[in-house]
Amino acid sequence: MVRQSVNDVVSVSPLDILRRYWGYDEFRPMQEDIICSILNGYDTLALMPTGGGKSITFQVPALMLPGITIVITPLVALMRDQVSRLQTLKIKAEYLHSGMSSGKIIEALDNCLYGEYKLLYVSPERLVSETFLRRITNMNVSLIVVDESHCVCQWGYDFRPNYLKIADFRTHFADTPVLALTATATTEVVADIQDKLMFRQPAKLFQRSFYRKNLSYVVKTTTDKLSDLVNILNSVKGSGLVYVRSRKKAKLYCDLLNENGIDAAYFHAGLSHDSKVKKQKAWMNNETRIMVCTNAFGMGIDKEDVRIVVHPELPIALEDYYQEAGRAARDNQPSYAVLLFDPATDLSAVEKRVASGFPPREKIQKIYGDIASFLQIAEGAGTGHLFELNISLFCHLFRHSVLEVHAALSLLDIAGYIDFEVDQNMPSRVKITLSRHELYQVMDESSDLHYRVMELLLRSYTGLFTEHAIIDEPKLRTQLDMDADTFYGAMLHLNRWGVLDYIPGKRASYIRYKRPRCLPENIHISHDSYEKRLQKERDRAEASIAYASSSARKCRSQVLLNYFGETHSLPCGLCDVCRERKPSGLTFRTMEVILDFLSQASLPINLSEVCKSLNAPKDYILQSISFAKREGHPYEVREDGMILKKRAETD
Repeated sequence: MVRQSVNDVVSVSPLDILRRYWGYDEFRPMQEDIICSILNGYDTLALMPTGGGKSITFQVPALMLPGITIVITPLVALMRDQVSRLQTLKIKAEYLHSGMSSGKIIEALDNCLYGEYKLLYVSPERLVSETFLRRITNMNVSLIVVDESHCVCQWGYDFRPNYLKIADFRTHFADTPVLALTATATTEVVADIQDKLMFRQPAKLFQRSFYRKNLSYVVKTTTDKLSDLVNILNSVKGSGLVYVRSRKKAKLYCDLLNENGIDAAYFHAGLSHDSKVKKQKAWMNNETRIMVCTNAFGMGIDKEDVRIVVHPELPIALEDYYQEAGRAARDNQPSYAVLLFDPATDLSAVEKRVASGFPPREKIQKIYGDIASFLQIAEGAGTGHLFELNISLFCHLFRHSVLEVHAALSLLDIAGYIDFEVDQNMPSRVKITLSRHELYQVMDESSDLHYRVMELLLRSYTGLFTEHAIIDEPKLRTQLDMDADTFYGAMLHLNRWGVLDYIPGKRASYIRYKRPRCLPENIHISHDSYEKRLQKERDRAEASIAYASSSARKCRSQVLLNYFGETHSLPCGLCDVCRERKPSGLTFRTMEVILDFLSQASLPINLSEVCKSLNAPKDYILQSISFAKREGHPYEVREDGMILKKRAETD
């Protein structure tokens, strides 16, 4: 097997790159080890906690390797933010998204091919595009990065069928190493990620502990969640998040908090783009203190000073809870993750949510057939075509629940019948319906307003006479110095006059048939796609209930760590259970005191001197150093008892 030769790497060290572009004097734990693994050509899986500095692990080697790095991620907001940050650092980076016209996509890919770009961010859906594959296979791809790699695992909590396309994409780059990144994965999911991404052996696995320093987990059993939520947010000062499970509850809780004198805003996927940006910016700048949100908020948002995260509802999976709770304490300052638990209502709510995700097979078949009738798709037709699906209207006309329809479509997606895209932003599109001669006649007779709009469209986009072009409305309005209502009105007038076919952009759900539309009774959902996934979901729900119930009164942090495979973890010394029971022996809290001492000490230092300074047993110091080494801290204990550091090295 051919691996990346270190001779192909630029003759500077990873630390040189870090200092030159980011201005840091040292890496965070484990970052340098991951970078060295990539530079030596190994397929690498890195499990790093939220806020652990994942992006540095591929951005640094991207600048050291000779070609371009492809970063695959489902998060457009993350692509945009990271590319923007890289560009401010004078690093050439680009991203592709669904709002770009085909011409803009080709232009961006040509820039990557000829313009010495170092990073290109794409979604997994992009990997099957012929235009993309034709150009990308002509590039020198030095590294493939798969962010949120747990999405490739069918038994994970957030499986996305499009991630399975990555393995086929890999075959075009046989000698290119892959870096898979995720913040949450059980041992089963870790094995599946390596299998689905076709890891070459020997591969490297780097896994930091899921323990979160200075984050105190608390479960509050209550029958009055609102009063307790208000009391908690009044007791803990600083920025906070309140995670709920529906858009309706996001607004409801936000209104209730504001009524109780707590400055709050709400956020969910159904908001307009402008509203999302405004709300996010206000919260990031501490102009809004509390954001009440669904899981649509948080991914890729880097805010270090979140002091409190509250869940008024029991999460259905500990993976979700860990990710969301972990948005607190990124600056390693004392913070809290609080779960409000009412056994009388939460247990039945979780059971209903699990059941709603798996409608009976007959119901799935019925929904499949009704959608075909709703969209007027004949038997044997539909393959490859994209259809907008107004789920609310469909449910009203055919008397289905929204939850059942979403669940049925997701299972049909997993089973390979359709692609289901939820709440996607579709950009505005325009096509000129007149001939050139007719258009110029109309322009000569039109008002100044409509003339300016048409002139700019013709100047900005090609091919308008032959096909619909995606247009960037905010950019056009800025160039015309025109507000949204005036621009929209002008476009509607031109549409009514038969000059343009104008399709305004909107947020909607879509389905694309992967197979010809068949009779409902011929739909088959396999055992793996249905029964096995249902059992996995039940297992996750039971683990979440066990965490909240904590009938054995075990450290909350230990319960979470055990779930992620850390079976020999220590009590945290911070959670509500530890504060009540005061565990004996070494705790994570004591370990942090030891490691903080070592980080500030002048090394090498004698082990006995550390024991004396901290009044701690030798075993405590050795256990702490052993943990630190697993976390990527370069501590070593020599036979003579001296503690020293060493740096990661390439082969």
